[in-house]
Amino acid sequence: MLIKSRVVLGSAIALFALSACNDKDASKSASAPAVASVAADNGPVAATVDGAPISKKQLDMIMQQQAAQGMPDNAETRKMVIDNLAMQMLVAQEAVKKGLDKTPEIAQQMDMTRQSILANAFVKDYLKTATVSDDALKAEYDKFKAQSGGNQFKARHILVEKEDEAKDIIAKLNKNVKAFDALAKAKSKDPGSKDKGGDLGWFDARSMVPEFGAAVAKLEKGKFTEEPVKSQFGYHVILLDDTRPVTVPPLEEVKAGLTQQLQQQNLKKMLDDMKAKAKIDIVAAAPAAPAAPAAASASAASETASAPASSAPASATAEPAKK
Repeated sequence: MLIKSRVVLGSAIALFALSACNDKDASKSASAPAVASVAADNGPVAATVDGAPISKKQLDMIMQQQAAQGMPDNAETRKMVIDNLAMQMLVAQEAVKKGLDKTPEIAQQMDMTRQSILANAFVKDYLKTATVSDDALKAEYDKFKAQSGGNQFKARHILVEKEDEAKDIIAKLNKNVKAFDALAKAKSKDPGSKDKGGDLGWFDARSMVPEFGAAVAKLEKGKFTEEPVKSQFGYHVILLDDTRPVTVPPLEEVKAGLTQQLQQQNLKKMLDDMKAKAKIDIVAAAPAAPAAPAAASASAASETASAPASSAPASATAEPAKK
């Protein structure tokens, strides 16, 4: 989704394209049939500015995007958007009168905006029309089942900084495993589970750091690790409360998500292929040299002005910096 400023800019450019061929006087004297002709191409008109139309379709597009950001779609908001578009159109027309659209920098920006809109339109069209075969969908679902299968674990842990601390906790648990809750609240360094007696809830062992996940998978229900489990966070003492098999949802429930995932994968492959076939020569990737500080430039200019005519400054014979 384009951000607000780009949407408004894009709309103004599109609107301006309809009226750029007319000068101010012609725009003011634009007839109703002329406006109707433009409206026929772009649908109903939401407003006109000196006879140039702001189409309802463009207004609706902006309102949909703004609604996604929490802006209410009502008459007051639409009038505000129309006012902004109208002012933008008028200022853009003044910029064209001054020839700003012909300056290299502005022309390049307009071209880049056009390319961005076209590229986004291509991707949107591809995702809307691309199909995924039943065989590809089934293969992706089988992969999903393999990755989602197995067991989930409900466990508690106590995290400490030193191995000796963990061994001391294990020794206390060997005498009374019911002390786990109190020991976790007193000694654990994990702020997310400490106050819950170390309870981590249900989780997939693959979502944990490897050392932790492997240790949990080996435990029996009601048992705890007899040796401290070292990870990047410190030393863990883990108690397994329960285990349950993972229920994989049927294909129909995940079909839409898997289809979108495959479309994204196919899109990426297509774009990678396009790039691989293209000849891309990088000529100047290095950043441009920073401009000299104003004070230094002024000093250099002063020295140059006061130098004898026969003594040319060093910079006069230096090769221009390449940009």
